[in-house]
Amino acid sequence: MSRILMAHQVAGYPDDETALAVGNALIMGGAKIIEVQLAFSDPSADGVAIQTACSEVLGRGYTVRNGFAYIRQLHEIHPEVQLFLMTYASLAYRPGIENFVRTARDAGITGFIIPDLPFDCDEGLGEACRKYNLYQIPVAAPSMTKERLHKMATNGFEYIYTVLRAGITGGNTVITPDMLAFLDASREGGSKLLGGFGITSGEQAEVLAGHVYAVVAGSVFVNIITGNYDKTKPDESRRIIAEMIEAKASELTN
Repeated sequence: MSRILMAHQVAGYPDDETALAVGNALIMGGAKIIEVQLAFSDPSADGVAIQTACSEVLGRGYTVRNGFAYIRQLHEIHPEVQLFLMTYASLAYRPGIENFVRTARDAGITGFIIPDLPFDCDEGLGEACRKYNLYQIPVAAPSMTKERLHKMATNGFEYIYTVLRAGITGGNTVITPDMLAFLDASREGGSKLLGGFGITSGEQAEVLAGHVYAVVAGSVFVNIITGNYDKTKPDESRRIIAEMIEAKASELTN
């Protein structure tokens, strides 16, 4: 039985055409949810791979508006695929939270993952999501107290993004019984868990599958792009990257 994959990508990385090829390949490989990240200059939850991708995207003048244009394009091609937006508070706060949420919705976004907007101090994100019938997706971490995790888990969120360990994305993750117990506690109120941080193989995904709604993978895809992109041969790079991305997504879903 296939697993549900939520695949992460940085909008605009490494170039517009390759980013779209990556999005298409993730979906062709079986991803049911795409977590699109808007590049940010200080991505505190992200590891080296995603930080580097963000820096390169910003370095070529890529804007939030460009990111929304990409999201709209991907949504028009794949309207059946859920698109969740991952970003940081300042990008959402600058135009006004409600304006940001409405703009994202119009582009095709249905949920928001903003790690530095806590679920109980969210600057109006929850209110805006309720107004536009979208998902506010809080982030749960093993470092949370049991009391705070209980409060989040029983607050009625459709989805909760669960990180398997402390630290930043991209490092190697060995799935332990403590991690699985944390996931089970996060599911206390019936929310659908989106679980990841350092997932790179089908074996890891298989272990997680019985504890989460969707397995999350991101840096593994960014590393494929970074390791195979040659700006002097963009068309050839794009073909190779798309093939490898689709194969890795297929591995994580089957």
